[in-house]
Amino acid sequence: MRQRSLIAITAALAAGALTLTACGSRDKDGGSDSGNGGGTKVVIGVDAPLTGDLSAIGLGIKNSVDLAVKQANKNKAVDGITFETQALDDQAQPSSGQQNATKLVANKDVLGVVGPLNSSVAESMQKVFDDAKLVEISPANTNPALTQGTNWATSKTRTYKSYFRTATTDAVQGPFAAQYVFNKAKKKKVFVIDDKKTYGAGLAGTFTTEFKKLGGTVAGTEHINPDAKDFSAVATKVKNSGADVVYYGGEYPQAGPLSKQIKAAGAKIPVVGGDALYDPTYVKLAGAASNGDLATSVGAPLEELPSAKQFLDNYKAGGYKDAYGAYGGYAYDSAQAIIEAVKKVVADNNGKLPDDARAKITEAMQSVSFDGVTGKVSFDQYGDTTNKQLTVYAVENGTWKTVESGTYNGG
Repeated sequence: MRQRSLIAITAALAAGALTLTACGSRDKDGGSDSGNGGGTKVVIGVDAPLTGDLSAIGLGIKNSVDLAVKQANKNKAVDGITFETQALDDQAQPSSGQQNATKLVANKDVLGVVGPLNSSVAESMQKVFDDAKLVEISPANTNPALTQGTNWATSKTRTYKSYFRTATTDAVQGPFAAQYVFNKAKKKKVFVIDDKKTYGAGLAGTFTTEFKKLGGTVAGTEHINPDAKDFSAVATKVKNSGADVVYYGGEYPQAGPLSKQIKAAGAKIPVVGGDALYDPTYVKLAGAASNGDLATSVGAPLEELPSAKQFLDNYKAGGYKDAYGAYGGYAYDSAQAIIEAVKKVVADNNGKLPDDARAKITEAMQSVSFDGVTGKVSFDQYGDTTNKQLTVYAVENGTWKTVESGTYNGG
């Protein structure tokens, strides 16, 4: 996501600290012992919002990493290595994310990190991890600048070689949504709203650029305070603008009430957003009037992917009380990518972790390639996923339904 935002690894991964010592849980640090009773321990860190408004998504990320770790240990994925996790709660706050990054770096046993959910949080963590040569893979960040630099639209530059992601970017997602809204939904006049955060503003920007290029009209723009609850003034502006659709760049805790208040103001038009809306909580917050609202999300629905069947079965069997959510599959694949990199580094060093394991694992990540839960997992020269597939979902009778999947067809 994001700042926003996709599958499965164990509580160990989510707890995530790599231990080269013997056994023992790390419960006081939010970690878990998913070991198989011996070998060198490697901790996979997890950073996500585990409490607060976005915890429904964050817990799905944590659980999916936990599942990946458990499966790796069960299958003895790397000879002589037992994986654990250390999961830390960033509460979707950049300051907390930076503190968590510092904590994970300080644990010499952590050799890779899955997360965060929010692009704004990632901005605060990247340099900390990069300075330590500690690889970080986000299952959800979509802001293009994280991998391609602040001037990505005109001149792409990779700033942090330790940062990767399994979710595609808003440079793809925003235009993909605009093409669907204009060409398929036949909406020509949009009111654009964002929450002023890295993810939301960036996504709204790429959507707007493509929508105008297609010939659409922007009836108005507005920014909201993500801490607010009353959006009635914005809703009135939408109603008076004559727009036939709203595009919202932001997350479901605000998008749900916003949609509800727009409809209550008399604007019976759909609200469209990105992957940070694609969660059952959005529908609960938006109420019955959310029928017809749309969201794009990264990848294809897991339930429709043959490659995800084993993950879905294992997640269910794992007894997790929280759903894997929009990024569970991507979190699982992120953890698996770390495991694959560890496997290569160990194999290249006569079956042992080298002294500079973090740097070697970061280097190995660039060439990691495997068939994952979400499809082919590999990375381009910027650290971005090579999987550019996206899906449009619509609220229908109180639940998200798949409308269509595809890739952005444009420059």
